[in-house]
Amino acid sequence: MTIKAVLFDFSGTLFRIESTESWLRATTTEAGLALPEAELIHAAKRLESAGALAGGAAPTAPLPDDLAALWAVRDRSAEAHRAAFTGLSRQVPLPDPRLHDALYDRHMTPAAWRPYPDTTEVLGALRERGVAVGVVSNIGWDLRPIFREHGVAPYVDAYVLSYEHEIQKPDTRLFALACDALGVAPQHTLMVGDDRRADGGAADLGCAVHFVDHRPVTERPDGLRPVLDLID
Repeated sequence: MTIKAVLFDFSGTLFRIESTESWLRATTTEAGLALPEAELIHAAKRLESAGALAGGAAPTAPLPDDLAALWAVRDRSAEAHRAAFTGLSRQVPLPDPRLHDALYDRHMTPAAWRPYPDTTEVLGALRERGVAVGVVSNIGWDLRPIFREHGVAPYVDAYVLSYEHEIQKPDTRLFALACDALGVAPQHTLMVGDDRRADGGAADLGCAVHFVDHRPVTERPDGLRPVLDLID
C-alpha cells in the first residue's frame, strides 16, 4: 500500500520536553528564587514522581479521586489540561505557591522542548518526496509556536490537536480529522507515535502504524529514520 501521508505524534516522537530538574531550575530562576541545590533536586524528583511535567513521566502513585477524573480527560480542553497538571504539581510543596502555575507556563515555551536529532531531516525528506505531514497530539495548548521556533513548521501541512476538537487519542475521530485535513485516505496514511494505546488507535481507522521509543534526545539520535524506509 502506497503511503501518501504521515501523521506524527508530538511529545516523545518529534520533540522531547526538558528534564524535570531543568524545568524547575529555569522556572525558579525566572521567578528570582534561589533554591539550595539539594532542595531543588529533591523537589524535582518529587515533581517527577507526581507526574507534574506534561510530556515527562506519568504519575507513579494512584491519584486522588478529583485528580483521577481530570487526568482521564486532561487533553480535551485547555482548562482541564492546566487543572490536571497544576493539580499534580500542587501535591509537592514549593517555596512559593505561584510556582505551580509558573511551571505549567514554562512547559509551553519553545525553550522547554528540543526536537530529536533526526526530526528536521526526516520531515524534510518527506516533503521532498511529496508526502503530506500532519501532527496529531493529545495536548491542552497550541504547540505551533514550538514548531516555528525550532524551524520545522514549514514541513507540517496540518495540526490536529485534541483540545481544539475535544477528542483524545485513541479515538479514531481525531485521526480521521487529520486524514481529512491532508486529503488522504486512512489506507494511504502512516501514524508514527510513541504510545501504543493512544497512537495505536489509528490502526482502527485503517492507518498503518509505526512506533518509536520515548527516550531523551541524547539517547535517540536516529529513531525516526526508519519511517523513510516505510515510504514507497
